[in-house]
Amino acid sequence: MPDHTYKKVEIVGASHESIESAVQNAYEKASQSIHKLRWFEIQEIRGNFEDGKPLYQVTMKVGFRLDD
Repeated sequence: MPDHTYKKVEIVGASHESIESAVQNAYEKASQSIHKLRWFEIQEIRGNFEDGKPLYQVTMKVGFRLDD
């Protein structure tokens, strides 16, 4: 089996629904341009209020395999 090289980048996802939705939104958008996503690490969870409604924000690092 050949060795592989991986890279991590930081992204931020947001959702009015939940923290899990913020993670899913970030993954779906990132996977459109980053291929072979393998894992994520939550770095920070924060939020704010827009018109009295919470907006969840999740900062995360995602790892992906570089092409051989």
